[in-house]
Amino acid sequence: MLQVFDFPFQAMGSPCSVQFYADSAARAEDVFRSVQTRIEALEQRYSRYRDDSLLTEINRRAGTGVKTGLDAETFALLHYADRCYLESQQLFDVTSGVLRRLWGPRQTQLPSKQDVAALLSLIGWQKVQWSEDAIYLPQTGMELDFGGIVKEYAADVAAGICRQQGIRHGIIELGGDISVIGPLPDGQGWPVAIRDPRQPDKVVAQFRLAAGAVASSGDYERFLLIDGVRYSHLLNPKTGWPVAGLRAVSIVAQHCVVAGSVATIAMLKAKNGLTWLHGSGLPFLCCQSHGRLIDRLQH
Repeated sequence: MLQVFDFPFQAMGSPCSVQFYADSAARAEDVFRSVQTRIEALEQRYSRYRDDSLLTEINRRAGTGVKTGLDAETFALLHYADRCYLESQQLFDVTSGVLRRLWGPRQTQLPSKQDVAALLSLIGWQKVQWSEDAIYLPQTGMELDFGGIVKEYAADVAAGICRQQGIRHGIIELGGDISVIGPLPDGQGWPVAIRDPRQPDKVVAQFRLAAGAVASSGDYERFLLIDGVRYSHLLNPKTGWPVAGLRAVSIVAQHCVVAGSVATIAMLKAKNGLTWLHGSGLPFLCCQSHGRLIDRLQH
């Protein structure tokens, strides 16, 4: 007899949960532990906040002449980052995280043009030297940041682990990004709600998801308020300034990592984001800067 189990936990700086149907509590606990262990390993490997992560090692060696060896999984993530960079016309750039130094949460004033220009000189995925075996950042001060990829990738990996262990009905949520293991036992999709980017207690869209994934990007969780003006945490790597034009984007796709990167690219494209979304062919919900909702989730 299947029963539902729900495991809330914290990972990657976000509240997360794994919810699925299993035939016993012991079985469910085993599956969850496998998922949690794998997610923790990904966080340990790719977190920019840990001194012992692979990402920190790569960044620490920037400009020293010392390359860092790569495993197959990291190479695959870099290859995906490269694809996003090309698809976005260089807007999705995993070397742009250095801009956090000027647009961090504690900033109370706008950066100077000189400070922005200095950091822009450290940005450019095309500068990175990488192959299947190794990677090297050629300038001192350059950084890699997988913030726009790893959490969504982890959701996909977690769903895959559950399927490999015989789970057929379940859903993974990592900080609001969702990957479906399989539909509810009656065949229906899991209920998904998308909240208003300015009023978190207000739901603007509801639908059911039996397969695939959904991910969102927007200025609703992290932003700066300077002199009464709201600045997004999403930064244009070409200008060094926060993007403006869209408040939030949610995407439905087969894989969470794709949904997440498409949502982020749309936000980075600012006023051109909506046109780009229509061309993506994926179901989406978009909230424009003036609050208008464009719902293409059911089309």
